[in-house]
Amino acid sequence: MPARQRDRLQSLCAGQLVATIDTQSRCLLVYPLPTWEDLEREIQALPTLNPVVRRFQRLVIGYASDLECDGSGRVLIPPALRDYAGLDKKAVLVGQGNKMELWDEDTWLAERDTWLQMARVGDAVPDEMLRLSL
Repeated sequence: MPARQRDRLQSLCAGQLVATIDTQSRCLLVYPLPTWEDLEREIQALPTLNPVVRRFQRLVIGYASDLECDGSGRVLIPPALRDYAGLDKKAVLVGQGNKMELWDEDTWLAERDTWLQMARVGDAVPDEMLRLSL
């Protein structure tokens, strides 16, 4: 964990995190434990007779793994999660408000370049985003 994030994570969750897969991208989602517990309750409350919901629950909850920052801010990622995200040597941690995304560096750079290119081409901006003022 970057040094500037460690103090906040320590005060927020005593360094206890949960990582799971992102079902839309080949990256991991990393949550402070209290945030994950709230999200997990919401996911479990979804209607399990819907096959799309059930598949989502199996993947996201099934891959959820407890993590803990050591004194140096290091976190051990389980092999199944490392394999899913293709994490090998270099990783990129991307803040996303209530969570972080953990990407293989090469995958992140390729995706980022694609997203930037799409933005330049002029993808239609969803109505929800038009209300934002950056």
